[in-house]
This record gives sequence, structure tokens and C-alpha cells, in this order.
Amino acid sequence: MRYDELEAEIRRLVTGAGDESLRVFGAETVERMVRAEDLLTEDELDEDAAAALAVACDRARTAGAAELRALLTRIDDGILSDGDMDPALLAVVSALEHLTTYRETGRRDEIYELAIRSIEQVDHQVSAALDDFLATPEMAAEYERIRCLLTA
Repeated sequence: MRYDELEAEIRRLVTGAGDESLRVFGAETVERMVRAEDLLTEDELDEDAAAALAVACDRARTAGAAELRALLTRIDDGILSDGDMDPALLAVVSALEHLTTYRETGRRDEIYELAIRSIEQVDHQVSAALDDFLATPEMAAEYERIRCLLTA
């Protein structure tokens, strides 16, 4: 499957998913992305922002939109890097932002973007080929995870 076909398929899956599937997918995807990374925050975030990130990651499944937004505000206020945040940390903060905005607005595009961030995280680890994006076992497994969660 080419990358553009993968994007189209993920959009189709998100469009057809039920609300509960979207909710579960969002929370599980953020949790997976956090587990997949060794987040080094000491040069990136101040102490309060690092604590807020830990809480947000821990509560991604259960926190409401208002709680996650407050945590994201603390994270944003405590960013120490000047536009060059560690890519792994940026991916996790971005995932939390997409999940939070989805919970605030219900916009399915946020879940689509979260799925794409998850695919990109795996791609960063295994460098999938654009003309056969699912050729690596890791990328095929991530696509299958996305597919299963969004069709549950």
C-alpha cells in the first residue's frame, strides 16, 4: 500500500468509526505513543510542565477535555526549547493536543491526525518505503492496530 492510499484508508476508517471506537482509539493511541518513547524532558520542559506531561500521559484514557486542556496549557507555558523540541516529545505533545481537541469539539479530523502521528512515529523507527508502506512488520502491525480499533 502506498502512503497516499494508507492516508485515504485511515480517513475512511475514521469517518466510518463509531463514537466509542474513536474514544478508545484516541486514548489507546496516546498511551501507545508514550510507551514507545523515552521522553527526555529535563532540557525541554520546566519542572511544572514535565509534571503536567506525566499526568496528562497517565490520565489520557480517563481525563476530560477541560483537565487535558489545563495540563496542555501548563506544558505549553513550561517549554524551554526555542522551536527545536525533541521530535519524540513533540510527537507526544501533538498526540495529546489532537486527543484533547477531539474531546472538546468532536471533530473526527483530530482522530485522523492522531492516527497519522502514530504512523509517523512508527515510520521514524523503521523507515517505511513510500511505495509499500506496510512492508515492514512494525508498520503492518500499527496499521492493523488502527484498523481493529476503529472498526470495533
